[in-house]
Amino acid sequence: MSAFSRPVLLLLAGLLLFTTSMAVLNTLVPLWLIHESLTTWQVGIVSSSYFGGNLLGTLVAGFCISTFGFNRTYYYSCALFIAATLLLGLSVDFVSWSLWRLLAGIACAIIWVVVESALLRSGTIHTRGFLLAAYMVIYYAGTLVGQLLLGMIPTNLSAILPWVIGLLLLAILPLLFARFPKPEHANKKISVWMMWKRRDAHLGIIGCIISGIVIGSLYGLLPIYLSHAGYRDADVGYWIALMVGAGIIGQLPAGKLVERYGRVFVLRIQVVAIIVSSMVIISGYPLAPALFILGFSGFTLYPVAMAWACEKVDTSELITMNQTLLLSYTVGSLAGPALTAALMQHYSDRLLFIVIAVAAAIFMIMLFNRALRHRNPLAMQ
Repeated sequence: MSAFSRPVLLLLAGLLLFTTSMAVLNTLVPLWLIHESLTTWQVGIVSSSYFGGNLLGTLVAGFCISTFGFNRTYYYSCALFIAATLLLGLSVDFVSWSLWRLLAGIACAIIWVVVESALLRSGTIHTRGFLLAAYMVIYYAGTLVGQLLLGMIPTNLSAILPWVIGLLLLAILPLLFARFPKPEHANKKISVWMMWKRRDAHLGIIGCIISGIVIGSLYGLLPIYLSHAGYRDADVGYWIALMVGAGIIGQLPAGKLVERYGRVFVLRIQVVAIIVSSMVIISGYPLAPALFILGFSGFTLYPVAMAWACEKVDTSELITMNQTLLLSYTVGSLAGPALTAALMQHYSDRLLFIVIAVAAAIFMIMLFNRALRHRNPLAMQ
């Protein structure tokens, strides 16, 4: 039987529509705030509010799913995101936009947990990895489509909101025709905190935090970097589309390399590529190849780290571990933009790529220290 059953296909279709609208807003919100003359640190706080919402959403997602089921939780989360998006049109204000983006972040995180958990339950032990890979491809494809749309349509707030709301309403429709059984009550003995303390999955969890720092900083602050460099809003969308497209292209090769050489070896290659591409951008060399490499390596870091951590736990612990990894990712994506925005405000926009390179270097040191402890740096994981 195919892994892509009718409910799974409909779920992924809804995710594609939702992610497209989400990606448009993630790119344009910082640009709208810059055009309203808000400072870089204020824009960074608004971006961090979204990721803070991701953190809160991850914590409450399990309760929502166990209480309302997959379908109703998905509907309610889409409705919350629609409300948070509509409220952006009231006024461009630092405090209120921080709150609206917090609500949007909560809705996004709950939807991610709904989709990941529903896919895990729909698949078998042999198809789960394939389904999660499809999930990542659809997620990044929606992000790519959203960035490309920015070059084809007006990007002012009043023009964007109506069709973004339309996409979000369409994202609800597929789940009206796909039913996912309400899960049984989870084992209360398995907690996120227990997953955090597992030493055998420690570096996988740390990898997700580093991935959050890298991707959160790029999503939240790369538009500011490019805007200050003189690029138009549409051009910003194309540059981010290049980076995300590289991430889509990198999913399959990263998986193949993991199968052949092991997860730790691939993680080392990824962090080295992140460091090198960041240094190339800082040095003023051509942006396109550097952003491509940064997207290829940075956007494949999370699934490799996630897969490493998940293979260390039993089947009954998979959903809790996935919540833990998403929580780890959101911690990084919350801290990264907040710290980096402050540094960019007081020093230079180039600090964006310095922070990314330093975060990757710290993880690289941890990976090589692990190799020294095991006395076998190329060991298969």
